[in-house]
Order: sequence, then structure tokens, then C-alpha cells
Amino acid sequence: MPSEAAQTGLSGVLETCLYAHDLDAAATFYGDVLGLEFVSRSEGRHVFFRCGSQMVLIFNPDATNDPEGTLPPHGAEGAGHVAFGVTEAELDGWRSRLRSRNVEIEKDMEWGEAGQSIYVRDPAGNSVELATPSIWPVDAGT
Repeated sequence: MPSEAAQTGLSGVLETCLYAHDLDAAATFYGDVLGLEFVSRSEGRHVFFRCGSQMVLIFNPDATNDPEGTLPPHGAEGAGHVAFGVTEAELDGWRSRLRSRNVEIEKDMEWGEAGQSIYVRDPAGNSVELATPSIWPVDAGT
């Protein structure tokens, strides 16, 4: 008999959330440097982007920790992490694009035969990874 979790199921990750105090710098990085599609902004609270079929939400942690707010309070201090999928053929182009925008490549990682990753930091210090999807043994369509 399938478990209760298997009967209800989850279809995937809908959104990823990072935190940044300087939303202008975050908007420039994720929109202009990474080229994510801008969705919406609430001044001083958040800036939202689309990446494929998922959302990337950047919140100001000072504006999201109110227990009386519309949504349950949330927030984080310190570096978060997000990984975006890129093809192996795109990696050199990404290296050039990042360097041309004065974004330091923190680590260029070879995962053996599994793939490659480029690590950079966004202006808030979050770790941003550009990775070939082959680093994880999952079907990218699920």
C-alpha cells in the first residue's frame, strides 16, 4: 500500500526564496546580470523574478518577520544558496558575462563526469550556483 505522502505527492519546487536588505542591488543582479524575467516589486519588501516555470523571490528580511503580517513571518540572516541550471555549452558564455559585469567567480567546480558548476555571490552574499543539471541524478522534467 502506498504511503500517505506518495498518495498526495508534490509536483516540484514552485518557488525559491532568498533574502537581501538592498533590493535595488538584488534587482540589478538577478534581472540585469542573470537575466531573470522581472515579475513584480513591492518597495522595501520584495522583488520577484521568473526562471523557467519557477519563481525566485527576493525578500527584505526586515519586512517579512512581522507576526501580525498577512503571511506567516519568515526571514533569514546569513548566506542562502540557489542553483540555476545551465547547459555545458553555455558555461564559457556565463563566465564571460559574469566577468564583464565585474562579478567575481568564487569557485569553478568540476564534478568529475557528473558535470560542472560556477559559484558567485549576489550583492547580499547569497551563494549563486550555475550548474549543469547532470550534477544531480534526477529527471529535469519532474
